[in-house]
Amino acid sequence: MVARGLEARLEELAIALPPPPTPFGAYVEAVQCDTLLFLSGMLPVVGHDPVYHGRVGEELSVLEGYDAARTACLSGLAAAKAQLGSLDLIRRIAKLGVYIATPGDFREHPKVADGASELLLDVFGADRVPPRIVLGVASIPLGMPVEVELVFEIEP
Repeated sequence: MVARGLEARLEELAIALPPPPTPFGAYVEAVQCDTLLFLSGMLPVVGHDPVYHGRVGEELSVLEGYDAARTACLSGLAAAKAQLGSLDLIRRIAKLGVYIATPGDFREHPKVADGASELLLDVFGADRVPPRIVLGVASIPLGMPVEVELVFEIEP
């Protein structure tokens, strides 16, 4: 079954995509290989402006981490739209990875990652929820708390 109306769904949910992110280094934000769209790691930015800095469980709360994951995921949707022209070309999410900068004793990774997962659930629906990996890491580029990895299956 092909997902249709993702752009309309965003409108229904009153979700406005931020400007697509721009690279912080020598890479591109998205590459399409046949029916897969691979995104670079998405950070909690709006365009090129960081929204959060710090580690979840130290400088940031779990709720702020949740919002950082959601913000990074919104940047991912904006990058996908910039690459494809329309989110309606996405059939499903093939993979979600959420990497969270945390101290070693942090245990609430799933709650933080749900910021990305719940956004995707709301937009794509329960039948398109992706598999997910969630990892705590010592640091993320530019001192940001979260990095989100997305792979989409798109229309051939």
